[in-house]
Amino acid sequence: MEYILNNLDGGILKIELNRPQKRNALTLDMYTQFAELLSAAQTKPEIRVVLVSAAADNYSAGNDLQDFLDHPPGSGDSPQKQLIDALRVLDKPLVGAVRGAAVGSGATMLTYFDFVYASQNARFQYPFINLALVPEFGTSFSLPDQVGYLRAAEIVLLGHPFDASSALSMGLVTKVLPDAEVLATAEKVAQELAQKPLAALKASKQLLRRQVRPHVEQATQDEMLEFSERVRSADAREALTAFFEKRSPHFNTGETA
Repeated sequence: MEYILNNLDGGILKIELNRPQKRNALTLDMYTQFAELLSAAQTKPEIRVVLVSAAADNYSAGNDLQDFLDHPPGSGDSPQKQLIDALRVLDKPLVGAVRGAAVGSGATMLTYFDFVYASQNARFQYPFINLALVPEFGTSFSLPDQVGYLRAAEIVLLGHPFDASSALSMGLVTKVLPDAEVLATAEKVAQELAQKPLAALKASKQLLRRQVRPHVEQATQDEMLEFSERVRSADAREALTAFFEKRSPHFNTGETA
């Protein structure tokens, strides 16, 4: 089974996460393939817009935790970093259709999108603190830049899920729609973008992002160093073990290395 589907249609590269039995959780191979598709979109002139959606009822549950546990990312190159870098440098419009859960990297990647259309039943969560981890994908900068510090602190430090209307009010999504209209609306916008003059479209996105990109790059580097240390900590081991054992974790209440 192919876990990431793609096809080129009228200048639109359509990417579909296709692992519905695991809520479209991302494995290392999926990160790599996703990054390769975005890198191809960056260089191929026949691709004018990228549209990302997901099969069935959820956008993405983020990292596949068993795969993540078996292959924790380090501070250097990794499939996750390849995807982050591909998202960061993409200068063509990126449109997302989000239904159901967008959790972890399934939520953080959306801060790189230019248009995010969400269903009324969409749910977002940055659950890193609950796993004794820190944010990823440069969101320690991009999230407060988008929603303000206090909202970002609430999202990251508490790790609670929030609904589509909250995401809209914070500026994390473009529009909230009935479930049946999300993909069609995203496709319509992608089609309109594909008819725009590409050079001006790319230049406009670069100008809009020019202040953000260097800060996101630095934030990503800082996060990777900290994430690599946190993921190997006793608290993270306890959080992941508790998740698989379906129990509440018992964290060390003192300072942990």
